[in-house]
Amino acid sequence: MENTYDKLRRLSPKVTGGLVRMRSETFKDVTVPGKYKLLAALAVVVATKCEPCIKGYTKLAYEAGATETELVEFLNVAITESGCPGEQWAMIALRTYADLETGKSVNAVICCREENVK
Repeated sequence: MENTYDKLRRLSPKVTGGLVRMRSETFKDVTVPGKYKLLAALAVVVATKCEPCIKGYTKLAYEAGATETELVEFLNVAITESGCPGEQWAMIALRTYADLETGKSVNAVICCREENVK
């Protein structure tokens, strides 16, 4: 059975495909290494309170080589810009990172991505 995202991709390939291509291009290593762009995206999704994206970007940043110290610095930006609620959402990222470090499987999905983060 076709999932909702696949259906949207089929019904709106130009728009959803554009988002996929945009993200693919954005997170490449160019002048700024991709891991820092992923950490910046993580700070944004912490501030906007998207839990699936928090887990997904945390996992991608971890896989790109982001350290816990780097993660916390970007989480501090998110907390600074979103106040006390940001702390609660930042803890999800920190917990996800800790799970990844210990080898725990993390079910992570980034909204509006072509595929789930495995």
